[in-house]
Amino acid sequence: MPLEHHPLNREFPQHHDALRQLMQSDPHFPRLAEEYEALDKRIYEIEDGREAADDLILQGLKLQRVGLKDEIAELLRKAGGA
Repeated sequence: MPLEHHPLNREFPQHHDALRQLMQSDPHFPRLAEEYEALDKRIYEIEDGREAADDLILQGLKLQRVGLKDEIAELLRKAGGA
């Protein structure tokens, strides 16, 4: 299975405008997005072998990413992007 990043603009392509709006209007949203992107990058580097981590750590990171993604999806829904 090929490795791939999961950036927010690819995870929520139908919400491009809402993503941009929240980045500018909600002071909490850019921090969430930055945390999500950093976590996604770390997961990619572990899966690619550039960073060492056992499967339990990797699974924990993936669960954190899902949690952040769910939180971001809820903010997008509330912003009218759904």
